[in-house]
Amino acid sequence: MALTIGDMGKATGTKIETIRYYERIGLLPKPPRTSGNYRDYGAAELGRLSFIRRARDLGFSLDQVRALLTLSDDRQRDCATVDRIAEGHLREVERKITDLTALRRELKAVIESCDGGTVATCRIIEALGPETSVWQ
Repeated sequence: MALTIGDMGKATGTKIETIRYYERIGLLPKPPRTSGNYRDYGAAELGRLSFIRRARDLGFSLDQVRALLTLSDDRQRDCATVDRIAEGHLREVERKITDLTALRRELKAVIESCDGGTVATCRIIEALGPETSVWQ
């Protein structure tokens, strides 16, 4: 299976520059080149890029992806470390959800406090802070 960088991008929904970046930082091995100096990928690289793309879509950091890839290369290894990485990521996602829920509540309250009128008396502008009075 011979794939170009464009084929890899299309198959995984990954931009070509992102694929090059993953090569530069070592997440993807640099592929061999054709006689025309084009990258020549195979099924293994496609699988690895798909793994990276899915992990990134789930919000794993590049460092976490690197660790997961390293762990996945040793198929006989205990998966406790993988579990710890995933659990740590889940805690971070839950913290962000809590923060976003509080932000939504605050924004809704500010929006609901607005009773129309002019910008000079706008509750939303007022709620954004005392610095807004500098504009007057």
